[in-house]
Amino acid sequence: MPNRRILRLSGSDTDSFLQGLVTNNVDGLRDGLVYAALLTPQGKYLADFFLKRDDDAVLLDVAEDIADGFVKRLSMYKLRADVRIEDSGLNLHRGTGPAPDGALPDPRHPEMGWRAYAPEAEGDDGTDWDAIRVRHCIPEAGIELTPDSYILESGFEALNGVDFKKGCYVGQEVTARMKHKTELRKGLRSVRVDGSAPVGTEITVGGKPAGTLFTQSKGRGIAYLRFDRATGEMQAGDATVTLDA
Repeated sequence: MPNRRILRLSGSDTDSFLQGLVTNNVDGLRDGLVYAALLTPQGKYLADFFLKRDDDAVLLDVAEDIADGFVKRLSMYKLRADVRIEDSGLNLHRGTGPAPDGALPDPRHPEMGWRAYAPEAEGDDGTDWDAIRVRHCIPEAGIELTPDSYILESGFEALNGVDFKKGCYVGQEVTARMKHKTELRKGLRSVRVDGSAPVGTEITVGGKPAGTLFTQSKGRGIAYLRFDRATGEMQAGDATVTLDA
């Protein structure tokens, strides 16, 4: 299970601070977990995370590998706002079986089960998370999600990770333009994989670049594709790749 860092944001300006930064509507915290991202001003991915109401504060669940840079970016935006960013001392627990008290559904997809936060060490129930992610084309930080990613190409709309009515946030203008004024020509898609190839293997069609193959599980994978070339059989190293119907 990927390591996660659970931060605690507190102070009178916490909600307004987050609302002006992240891709989703913080008002949704009244209903459960909120999945969101922080973008660059150019609309590219910096981090994705989950938010959870914690009394008057907000817990923020982010991948450990990107946590340090993420905290630095939040601190840069904080300026004089009344917001404190601290380590919560909590750990992530998740699963797809019976949910413990205090657990909340993962908002990205029902098959992603539940998430809970506790002082005890991280734990899960042995779920094959890669198989679920691949089946539903759910990207993960550091694999499918990189500093070159745009969230709409990465499926955030289907994953309940962006709100187009909430108002301004960092990178909002580019994201809105991609939604309303352009047709996506590239993006993540689920594919069938005959064989296997390392994560990051280039996908080609007739010798021409068509995309990149990422996470694979049980004969399926997640690929970033050029839609105009992603037809018929494609090659990724020694593996044959086709779009998943």
